Amino acid sequence: MSDLQVLGVVGSLSSNSATRIVVRELEGLLKNHGAVLDMLDFGKEPLELFDPENTYSKPFYPVLKKRIECSDVILLATPDYHGSMSGVLKNFLDHFWTEFAGKLFVPIVASHEKGLTVTDQIRTVARQCYAWTIPYNVSFADKVDVVDGRVVGDAFRKRLEMLSQDIMNYGSLLAEQRRRDMSGKNPGFMARYRE
Repeated sequence: MSDLQVLGVVGSLSSNSATRIVVRELEGLLKNHGAVLDMLDFGKEPLELFDPENTYSKPFYPVLKKRIECSDVILLATPDYHGSMSGVLKNFLDHFWTEFAGKLFVPIVASHEKGLTVTDQIRTVARQCYAWTIPYNVSFADKVDVVDGRVVGDAFRKRLEMLSQDIMNYGSLLAEQRRRDMSGKNPGFMARYRE
């Protein structure tokens, strides 16, 4: 089996974002497990607003699409804005659909309210796109779990370690099943995506 390919999506534009810090922490944990990470940070790589009439013909689109297609797991990190995901994360999700099918979505939410509604919205997007999600919620609070640019607190660090292990375990299982489904002849739900 090939190395697990993880696309980490930073859904915050803030230069001192706690979301970015947590993604970087998780990136280190995943690399220690042998995952290959591709970080998509909209603070460094701005993404045009999705326009269904023009986006698909823009030069950036096939490049970004290839990054999605190469990933097995999509880590979606966002601040909680009024009980919803950030606009930049929603915009990213709007650009794709079938490219998400059969892959693992991993929501991480910066929230002082546990981020439950945001996680539910990401799960709804996953379900609509035939993707899978981690079955539990991972959220954190700025100035509680992230202080002075670093992750603090044993409980949150242990939660990230658990998440990294589950990403490896379940991401690998789903990636292998997706590859079999795409190359085989079985009637599973991924059959519709075969060329």
